Amino acid sequence: MGRVSVDLRHLIELRHQARHLPLSSAGVINSVLVGRHRSRIRGRGLNFEELRHYRTGDDIRLLDWKVTRRTGKPHVRVYAEERERPVLLVVDQRLSMFFGSSRAMKSVVAAELASVLAWHTLAQDDRVGSLVFGDDYISELRPRRSDAQVMQLLQRLQQSNEALRGQTQRGNPAQLNRALQQVLNLAGHGCVVYLLSDLDGADETTGHLLSQLTRHNSVLLGFVYDRLEQQLPVSGRLAVSDGEFQVEIDTADAGLRERFSELFEKRLWRARRFLQQRQVPVLAIHTHEPVVKQLTRMLGSVP
Repeated sequence: MGRVSVDLRHLIELRHQARHLPLSSAGVINSVLVGRHRSRIRGRGLNFEELRHYRTGDDIRLLDWKVTRRTGKPHVRVYAEERERPVLLVVDQRLSMFFGSSRAMKSVVAAELASVLAWHTLAQDDRVGSLVFGDDYISELRPRRSDAQVMQLLQRLQQSNEALRGQTQRGNPAQLNRALQQVLNLAGHGCVVYLLSDLDGADETTGHLLSQLTRHNSVLLGFVYDRLEQQLPVSGRLAVSDGEFQVEIDTADAGLRERFSELFEKRLWRARRFLQQRQVPVLAIHTHEPVVKQLTRMLGSVP
């Protein structure tokens, strides 16, 4: 796999590593369950869930007459069943993601993470869909359960990665909200939505859209970043450019490096707080290590 763009063969090979990752661990993703999950229902399911007091609206056929007679208060038996939850992968491939100081670009890491999640979903026999967006396009695949579906996603990710290499236009921060608006229409109810992005362009509208999305779906952010965004190296004077303007900074200045790191930590803290208020847990994934290695370490730390 190259550092600048993904290799399709590598994305396919991630299938073997993905199936062994316990990605449905509630401890890792703050009780957001991946794929099939247990849910409480009013009716007969597969397994007994709990015995509780009768509530207005409960099906009277679920009354437990023995407990009701013994306690003198109506009790019902609640059951649990396995219910399918389609997975929707929302993958950011904008110009802001075309950055990386070591192993890979952020756009590559997002593609790798999407691949791992797609293969894992398929291994759980659940449907997987996607919405890949760049600065001037949004490409969606409605959830399906097939190898061909995942392969189509991987091919789109490869094409998006390669297109970034020749992109000459400026980035489009507003595209994040346009993509989330389309996600609202695609997800409907009962999906697990993974947003894999650096959140460039996030604003109050982003928060509003995420709030709407979390009302009927489980949402997780895979926040992709590069460590150079987190901490400046001690390299003396460096020229930094956004493609249009250029400035020179002195990275030997310890005060500058400290302020730079503090800005990143505040940005990440604000993002976490912003998202947690909307019940959106965050997995921070950086570009310096393979995605599977990072996930393995995170999952291994969960009790």
